[in-house]
Amino acid sequence: MTEFKSLSVDLMERILCLLPIPTLIRASTVCKLWYSIISSSTFSSSSSSLHPWFFLYGLHNTSSKNHQSFAFDPISNLWFRLPSNTSFSNNNTTSAAGFLFTTAPTFSFSPVLSRHISTTSPLHYSRVNPLLGVFYSSHTHNHNRPSFIVVGGVRFVGNLVDIEDRLAVEMYKPDLDSWDICPPLPSDFPTGLSSSSLSSALFKGRFYVFGINSSFVSSFDLESHVWSSVQTLRPPGVSFSFLISCKDRLVLAGICNSQAGSSFNLWRIDEKTMEFSEFAIMPQDLLYSLFDSDEDDKFASLKCVGLGDLIYVFNEDYHKRYPACVCEITTTTTTTQQSGGGKCKWRRVPQLPSPVNKFHQVISFCSTVSLHSILRGRGGDAGAEAYV
Repeated sequence: MTEFKSLSVDLMERILCLLPIPTLIRASTVCKLWYSIISSSTFSSSSSSLHPWFFLYGLHNTSSKNHQSFAFDPISNLWFRLPSNTSFSNNNTTSAAGFLFTTAPTFSFSPVLSRHISTTSPLHYSRVNPLLGVFYSSHTHNHNRPSFIVVGGVRFVGNLVDIEDRLAVEMYKPDLDSWDICPPLPSDFPTGLSSSSLSSALFKGRFYVFGINSSFVSSFDLESHVWSSVQTLRPPGVSFSFLISCKDRLVLAGICNSQAGSSFNLWRIDEKTMEFSEFAIMPQDLLYSLFDSDEDDKFASLKCVGLGDLIYVFNEDYHKRYPACVCEITTTTTTTQQSGGGKCKWRRVPQLPSPVNKFHQVISFCSTVSLHSILRGRGGDAGAEAYV
């Protein structure tokens, strides 16, 4: 029998990359060779690109001791409790593309699972709860430095919300540490809109903004800095929905009402024509397992995030400890649903690990996890043992 240590490094990499990240972290402690393989940036990117983790950050208004953070790994099917990050523990915290942000009074950001915090020059218009997008521009000297787009949000004048000011879009230029002012959201969108009433998706060089209840959609060209005309994207029967960028497609996900009852559907969106085609429906028993009441407005607490091949749907109410399910979009699995948009496999996400506190605000997002960053403890002293 051939011993594992006698295998080539290339073959070792192929075997190790089949393991989930928590197992890889433990495997990295076996010997120096395994650590060097697992902690390399090329190995990390290949092991996490298609399986983004689901993050829940729970904030408590009156006691920071009750803040909690969790991360779900879809490969191991396990939740992990994360150490608290006190720098992102207020109502000005938001997230996008694997980063946590605070936007007021200063603009700061940090990669997930990192304790390194960067602060930029201030926004021209300080705001809370805006939409945020992260992209990497070919115009920067260092292509690994992120650029940001900030859209909408709420501005306070004293202790009052300024509902008259249509806040300009701002785009961050990392080489100059400066913010460019760009045209605001089209006037079809009311002023004072925040991330609680809008969803966004960054797809093929455009930043899409979508009204969760209004179904208005417009996209901002990251190169020309021009908004598209506003359209309405509402399949028949939809009461509210979210726009998500998933790998090679734009996806609309939301509650659809019909004579047969309510369902949670997924539609693929043609970004050129904005036409939609349904390709998946959540199993009815799975949808209703996210609730424990028959109230008419029970679906209002549903939220949806996605990245890569995964879409997560969860209930942000506390009563069942934030139950969630996940849909995997693939072309290889044997599943019960298929269309031109691909195949879908739905499953329930395990319950959060106890104890779970009651939160006043829940921040949810998907992100790929950099195994390289965890093992190297990049940007701080939070090594692998802090997360697993």
